[in-house]
Amino acid sequence: MTVSSLRSKVRRLYEGATPSGVRFRYALLVFDIVTVLFIIATSFLHPSEIIETLDVVFGMLLLADFSARLLVGRHPFRRFRQLATWADMVAIVSFLAPLAGEAGGFLRILRTLGMLRDYQMLVRLRIDSPFFRRNEEVIFAVTNLAVFIFVMTGIVYETQKFRNDQIHNYADALYFTVTALTTTGFGDITLPGTVGRLITVVIMIFGVTLFFNLARALLSPNKVRFSCPACGLQRHDADAVHCKACGKLLNIPDEGAV
Repeated sequence: MTVSSLRSKVRRLYEGATPSGVRFRYALLVFDIVTVLFIIATSFLHPSEIIETLDVVFGMLLLADFSARLLVGRHPFRRFRQLATWADMVAIVSFLAPLAGEAGGFLRILRTLGMLRDYQMLVRLRIDSPFFRRNEEVIFAVTNLAVFIFVMTGIVYETQKFRNDQIHNYADALYFTVTALTTTGFGDITLPGTVGRLITVVIMIFGVTLFFNLARALLSPNKVRFSCPACGLQRHDADAVHCKACGKLLNIPDEGAV
């Protein structure tokens, strides 16, 4: 098998609209979620041979996925300008070389966000899921907030687990992240030193912003995605008859709900 034929086959899996390609990308999304759950679960356990073996398995799968994305990319070196690419590299190293820090694997969740924002995946989700079509903005707001919480929790856990007696496992780091994000600040867990204070500031500033973005998405009127044939406006009220921007008569399809 030549390199070009291999690239063509792999590209159909990552970018094609065939049933096998769609199933493959959904499987990747599930794998990303399982990876994050595995990291959370193992943060409560003592290192063992089984966990180290699973680390290597996950690392090899991540490396295979990373290599495949470089193979099918039309401009592979441009991928190194993206944060998700470097996050993947950190995650791979953290799995294959545990001493580099297991919490780096939390950055893998950035790949989940990237996949959800991938055009092909968005189109597929809109076709397959009426729930996704109705709640797209809320889903992205929740995803953005969850990504931020998981990444910051990973950073807190990795930077504090050996120097902060109040951070014993991932749950402690998650608890601190959420209390800082909501500006509750019970004070039972704090991050000492300049680095700890800077991490806390980042959590509060960006976390509150994402939290309010989620609240806005939840409280704002439900919108549907439908391109206006005249002006191209994408978001409209579910019961809109005319485009708010240009007044063009719309014919938004529904699902037959009364």
